[in-house]
Amino acid sequence: MNARTGSALTFGVAVALVAGVTLGNGGANVMPVFVDDFATRFALSDSAAGLVAATQLMATAVVTLLLAGRAARPGRVRMARLGLAVSCVGFLGAAAVTDPVTLVLANLVLGAGLGAVYAAATAALAATDDADKASAVTICGVVGVTALLIMGVPMANHDLGEGTGFLLMAVCCLVAWPLLRRLPDGPAGPTEPGAGPTPPAAGSAGARGAAASRPSVVLLVGTGLLWAVTQGAWSYASVLGRQHTGMSHSAVSAVLAVSSVVALVGAVVGPVTARHLGRMRSMAAFVMGQAVAMAILIFTHDPVFFTVAAVLWQGCQLAVLVQMLAAAALLDPTGRLVASLSGAGALGTGVGPLAVGAVLDGAGAGVLSVVLASGTCLASLPLLRMTVASGETAGAAQPGRVPAA
Repeated sequence: MNARTGSALTFGVAVALVAGVTLGNGGANVMPVFVDDFATRFALSDSAAGLVAATQLMATAVVTLLLAGRAARPGRVRMARLGLAVSCVGFLGAAAVTDPVTLVLANLVLGAGLGAVYAAATAALAATDDADKASAVTICGVVGVTALLIMGVPMANHDLGEGTGFLLMAVCCLVAWPLLRRLPDGPAGPTEPGAGPTPPAAGSAGARGAAASRPSVVLLVGTGLLWAVTQGAWSYASVLGRQHTGMSHSAVSAVLAVSSVVALVGAVVGPVTARHLGRMRSMAAFVMGQAVAMAILIFTHDPVFFTVAAVLWQGCQLAVLVQMLAAAALLDPTGRLVASLSGAGALGTGVGPLAVGAVLDGAGAGVLSVVLASGTCLASLPLLRMTVASGETAGAAQPGRVPAA
């Protein structure tokens, strides 16, 4: 599909990408389990446990954004491994601390380390020879490994003692160390003025890619808003499901678990749809599907509608994520754009639950469903524009081909 040059998506490269992205975003994905451990070990209130969680998530997001430019240059493996080392120290500290203040500091350290891993791993997605395939394979792998961590961390806390779940995460950092050796590296650039390749001509695909590596504030805000809406809705999906549909806790949990697994279909279907319908039409369709399904899931009182909406929502969400990463990788093969968008998404993930909770308490589920659906569509506009640009870049890279935006 793409006239790209880059690292072939071999098994080793795929494993490195999955390991890096899984651990880099592991704090956010496994956070419900971490929060339970915080609260139990130190008898923290909900707000205090949330503060500890926010410390880690914000550290990850800020470091990812700050290191996005560095991740676009050679040395990604070294950068990712440094992040693993820092994260490992933070996880060990979080397992051993005896007071809440030190717990916050440990989470600040491990969050910063995970940010370095996340920036390097997401930027490496752009260095493959097939951005669509690399994004789909990576997201599918991340979903599977994260599911194992969500089961393994609480099991360790229960069977081996409180805090040992963090030891398990530290072990994962050690296991990932040799795997990240296969991360695709960034392109070499000029080391001093006047050295290096001639800048691309204005208007060329290379020039557009260079400009895209410096994402606009609007694009970053849109990405952050989209993931704030998504993570916020997901955080309250179980509560709303039980309150509105009368389903038991176990039934709602089963529905959400099944929807997460079935959502892998979206990661596979997304690139296929983009190939046949064009990136713009495909992305727009999945965004609308995500917005409608999210609104129904929050507002409905019918268990069947809730179940169907959950499955469709998660499937469309993964399809949007895969296409967003692929479009960013096509626009900027250095990986800076992918890393920047990942950092903005991590920032939105950290603030989303707080914002959604405030709207839910103040206005109710009916208003929340409209706000989230509208927010999804509004936040997606800059991403849709980026998708159009990626289609033009792909078309310009293949002489004689009409861009399929």
